Amino acid sequence: MTAATSSRQPVLYLSHGAPPLADDPVWTRQLGEWAAGLGRPTGILVVSAHWEADPLTIGAVDTVPLTYDFWGFPERYYQVTYPAPGAPELAEKVGGLLRSHGTPVAHDRERGLDHGAYVPLVEMFPAADVPVLQISMPTLDPGELLELGRRLAPLRDEGVLIIGSGFFTHNLRAVDFGLGAGHAPPSWSAEFDDWGNRALADGDVDGLVDFLHKAPAARLAHPRTEHFAPLFVALGATLDAPGERRSVIDGFWFGLAKRSWQFD
Repeated sequence: MTAATSSRQPVLYLSHGAPPLADDPVWTRQLGEWAAGLGRPTGILVVSAHWEADPLTIGAVDTVPLTYDFWGFPERYYQVTYPAPGAPELAEKVGGLLRSHGTPVAHDRERGLDHGAYVPLVEMFPAADVPVLQISMPTLDPGELLELGRRLAPLRDEGVLIIGSGFFTHNLRAVDFGLGAGHAPPSWSAEFDDWGNRALADGDVDGLVDFLHKAPAARLAHPRTEHFAPLFVALGATLDAPGERRSVIDGFWFGLAKRSWQFD
């Protein structure tokens, strides 16, 4: 990691979109303005919806080619690069924090950042000059992910920006892409977004953990929960020292809620 800054960093949960996010002038501007207000972190640790592996695995320790984990898109999306510096020091710190609590840790030095990591980072830190590390989600259990975030929390005081990257609602089979990116959201997406936003504003961690039973249209909004799961890592990193929290990005993209939050 660099010594660019040592200030305490917030924790983010962001909706990362798909590779065509780069073509959306509104969303890209929102992400860029958000990052401009954060200051420069010493490193970035990403937990993405697109990497599940047990035991927890650390990847992208060195600068390796990106993981283009999507299919059927125009070739230009496979030409995107993001050569962020390697993060071996951060990887060592992450491994130490987790092992000290009995969490087994593996390494995959060949796996590059997936699109849940690099798609938003291209817009937020386009210079690609901050070391970036990615770790897998070893489980989708909200309680276990909260505890994972809690164990990673000390990194914040070393200037590390922890990002949980998912999508606030995510049901691709229920989306009509022919309607365009700006069409009105379906009721299940709007209702879940409203409930989740209020639960986060109220600090209702228990309700969020039990979202499959408490939230309206939860199974429609998340037929599988991997895109909501990174939120719990972000929340966990704030549990012992809660601060100000705010919704930074809202609205919908092809009917999916792009709600994104910052936890100070």
